[in-house]
Formats: sequence, C-alpha cells, structure tokens
Amino acid sequence: MNIFVGNLSHDATEDDLRQAFEAFGQVKSVKVIKDLFSGASKGFGFVEMQAKAEAQSAINGLNGKDLKGRMLNVNEARPRPEGGRGGGGGGGRSGGGRPGGRRF
Repeated sequence: MNIFVGNLSHDATEDDLRQAFEAFGQVKSVKVIKDLFSGASKGFGFVEMQAKAEAQSAINGLNGKDLKGRMLNVNEARPRPEGGRGGGGGGGRSGGGRPGGRRF
C-alpha cells in the first residue's frame, strides 16, 4: 500500500521516515519529494508498505504525530489522475516569436 506523508519537516530524511514507519511493519520504499533545482524537500513524501494491515496501522499510528517538529498528515496515497501531472501548455502566439507579434 502506498502512503502519502504530508506536512513533513524540511529537515526530515528518507531514513527518518523509514524508521518511523518500520515500527508498524515492513517498508518497501520511501521517497521524500524534492525540488529539482534546489534539492530542498517540498514537505511531503511517500512510503510504500508490504502489507495493507501494517500500512493502515502506520496511518492510524502516525497521523497527527510529531516528526522533527511538524505534525504529520498521513493517509493512503491517491493515484495520479490519467495523463500524469496536468497543467501547462505551450503558447500559440504567432508573429515570428517577437514581443507584440511585430516583424522587423
């Protein structure tokens, strides 16, 4: 089962998360989401646990608990909507790529 962990301290590491969740069962993977450019934590992550019962126990046991000075928001991760991330699209302006569409 994949678990979302929100309100994560920017000081919390993947090892910190692994230790917290291993108290409830076998952890398959841990990922703290980081900014691509700065490498700083975005304040959330995901933990995948082997057994659903252990994962549910971890959710119940860790939701609202303090880790590195922040109260965790822990719940079952929801799958991404179809098509991935969404958002963004290219502009369709013409005019030779110049500001204001003027050509020189």
